[in-house]
Amino acid sequence: MARSDSLPRTIKKPELRQMVPLADSTIWEMEQRGEFPKRFRLTPRCVVWDLSEVQTWLEKRRRTPVTPAKAPDVRLRRSRPVHHGAGASRPHL
Repeated sequence: MARSDSLPRTIKKPELRQMVPLADSTIWEMEQRGEFPKRFRLTPRCVVWDLSEVQTWLEKRRRTPVTPAKAPDVRLRRSRPVHHGAGASRPHL
């Protein structure tokens, strides 16, 4: 009989979301780029992740600094453009 501690533990999405507070789309994109452990199907309707792979990924993220994203340049917005100066967007009366 196999020992239960030798079997890899899997987690479903609710438990994964508690451990990794990222959007589903972000996790999926990271999986596609090979930056996050890949999910796999236990059945046609049950998708899981290997818990030890997710824990290893989290430990690696803790040890490796992630560069923060640059702030967007709001001057390049097409909608709601930024106006500079007081009253710059108002016509002079």
